[in-house]
Amino acid sequence: MVANEHACFYAWSDTPGKKVGFYFAVQSGGSFDIDFLVTDPRDRIVLDGKGERQGDYVFTANHVGEYAFCFSNVMSTFAEKLLDFEVTMEDEVRPNVAKASEGSQPPETLSAMEESLLRLSGSLTSIARTQKYFRTRENRNSSTVASTEDRIFWFASLESMAIIAMAALQVFVVKNFFNIKKGGV
Repeated sequence: MVANEHACFYAWSDTPGKKVGFYFAVQSGGSFDIDFLVTDPRDRIVLDGKGERQGDYVFTANHVGEYAFCFSNVMSTFAEKLLDFEVTMEDEVRPNVAKASEGSQPPETLSAMEESLLRLSGSLTSIARTQKYFRTRENRNSSTVASTEDRIFWFASLESMAIIAMAALQVFVVKNFFNIKKGGV
């Protein structure tokens, strides 16, 4: 996002009760902070944050319609920011298990299998979020290292120029010290 920019992105919820996953992280730029606002279809605020570096939220979409995910970089006067975000919508409706017919598995076994699958799904989601977190940290640290390298380069260059200037000044002073004209001759 460029400086002083305000951008919104939208996601549609077609049924109430959907779980909405909202993740964002500022990858580079400025102080790695951004303002965000999430509103529901009735323009009520669901989530709000000022100067956040990253966030990982899950909330329930209680209304059918368009949810707005807005980011604002208006507090920055010159810093561009690279923002990574993801919005996911998923149903958590559990299917009803029909009664077992002859020769098939009993409903308790199928239900236990469904519960295992749901736990695995939750664990995989947690792992994916953790990976995003570490990827964000790696990007930020890489940006910090690059910035530090630039500062060290320019400071060393300035220091080298100062040393060369001091050496030239010393040569000039010593040369003029020995080139003094003797009085009257």
